[in-house]
Amino acid sequence: MNIEKGKKNKRFDSNRRVLRKGESQRKNGTYDYRWVGPDGVRHAVYAPTLEELRDLEKEIVIDEHDGIKTETKKLTVNNVFDTWCDLKRGLKDNTFKNYLYMYNNYVRDNFGKNRIADIKKSDVKRFYNSLADERMLSISTIDTIHNVLHQVFDLAVDDNCIRSNPTDKMLKELKQAHDFEIKERKALTADEQRLFLDFLKRTPQYNHWYPLFAVMFGSGMRIGEVSGLRWCDIDMEEGIIDINHTLVYYSTGKGKKCKFAINTPKTKKGYRKIPMMDFVKEAFLLEKANQEETGITCQVTIDCYTDFIFVNRFGSVQHYGTVNKAIRRIVRDYNDEALLKEENPVLIPNFSCHNLRHTFATRLCEADINLSVIQNVMGHKEIKTTLEIYTHVTEAKKRQEVNTLETMFAWT
Repeated sequence: MNIEKGKKNKRFDSNRRVLRKGESQRKNGTYDYRWVGPDGVRHAVYAPTLEELRDLEKEIVIDEHDGIKTETKKLTVNNVFDTWCDLKRGLKDNTFKNYLYMYNNYVRDNFGKNRIADIKKSDVKRFYNSLADERMLSISTIDTIHNVLHQVFDLAVDDNCIRSNPTDKMLKELKQAHDFEIKERKALTADEQRLFLDFLKRTPQYNHWYPLFAVMFGSGMRIGEVSGLRWCDIDMEEGIIDINHTLVYYSTGKGKKCKFAINTPKTKKGYRKIPMMDFVKEAFLLEKANQEETGITCQVTIDCYTDFIFVNRFGSVQHYGTVNKAIRRIVRDYNDEALLKEENPVLIPNFSCHNLRHTFATRLCEADINLSVIQNVMGHKEIKTTLEIYTHVTEAKKRQEVNTLETMFAWT
């Protein structure tokens, strides 16, 4: 009798297979499994076959054992990123906006739509490869995207949405698999530096640029530091430049205009005082005299900062793109002139604002200045950065010394 009752209580699917507790077959032939989780909330999953449904049931048991929340299974990468944005603290405003820009432009509309619980390492690798191969992004851009995604997946792990972070070690693998072209930052030689500045001095078309470039060559400041410099940041009597902020130019969002903003230096080492060499001090005085003669004064206020030293003819701060364009024109015209006047001229290679910073660091290394002093003046966060420049300079000097030695044996 009990046996008969037990048989009557059993439920079967259309193929006469016994259905377990919580399982049922739907009218369209598919299956579902319903259960109450540890949180007391009812849940359900669906599958086209009974075998697939039972695979899902096994995953549910393992998830509950590992503390993985069932309700988070439907969360997408975008959902978790938005939560990360709401919770993230301690980032500089322009850094956060850069992260937001990168995510919205390269992640949100494709990879970001995937459910975070479904993402595997192979999916991450495939996505990173597409950024490198199809969208032709540089390694530095992919590095930024990876930095954001790694933090997003870390949050998902911490919230028991997933067991492990699928982006772990993925960037290292990408670098090993792709031959990314890393452009070496080159410094101008002492002769190239002298020729560039001399050309500015004697060329009416360009001599208004001399003070800015003289200061950059003689201080090693980043373009954002020098363009954000105010008259109150320099002490002419003591001969000190006080670096306490930087000018940034960033996108305010997809399809929106860019704008200037004031930000703190990148790191604590970025706060520093740079001693002025005499020609740097003279450059500041020349800029002051030029502005008094032309009547040009600063006409902008950015985040309550004003009275910027280096402004254009409209009284606005100098944009790094404009400065780089000026460099290209100056180099072009100098080289054209040199080719016409000299038989074997010294030509100046094309360079950018950052090469000026690297050039200053190189001059310091060539003068055998103490490495700690160079690190402090340059505002390098890590001594490793300073050592890389020093090593490059040392190698160049070694080659030069060997070449000199070789001439001594030319008679043999």
